Amino acid sequence: MNHQTFLTTFQGIQQKMYFLSKRLLTSHEEAADAVQEVIARLWEKRFQLEEVRNKEAYAMQMVKNYSLDRLKSKQASHLKIVHSNYDSEERNVEDELERLGNVTLVQNMINELPEHYKMIIQLRDIQGYDFEAIENIMDMKATAVRVGLSRARKMLKEKIEEQYKIEIA
Repeated sequence: MNHQTFLTTFQGIQQKMYFLSKRLLTSHEEAADAVQEVIARLWEKRFQLEEVRNKEAYAMQMVKNYSLDRLKSKQASHLKIVHSNYDSEERNVEDELERLGNVTLVQNMINELPEHYKMIIQLRDIQGYDFEAIENIMDMKATAVRVGLSRARKMLKEKIEEQYKIEIA
């Protein structure tokens, strides 16, 4: 794979790699470093990449694994899993506060899910990946991804219902 082909292939997915890494690592700097490191590793493997059928899924799996390794490392003991805030325009203050409260509530509920459920929800519902890409990224079978997504959504739904019952009471 030559330089131009490499850039064309991976430049478009760098942002997706960053968002996945940021989802895991919290820190902008850590996520950017993770993406940079994975891109460097991909460049080193550029000649073997010709054999890879889905290069995007391969790169996403690499950034996921690298980010999880960073979380497990002793150097990153201060990191925790959180999601970034969403940018918004043209909202009044009350709507914005309510939206932020709801987003934070759902983020916290997602963070309470088991790790593989969090990843599946992040990839499918937040980043919009198809099931085949998630299978490759998560190294899971199609049925396991679908079952995991279904269970994660069910758990999330139950948590939301429980929260609103508490608020109403």
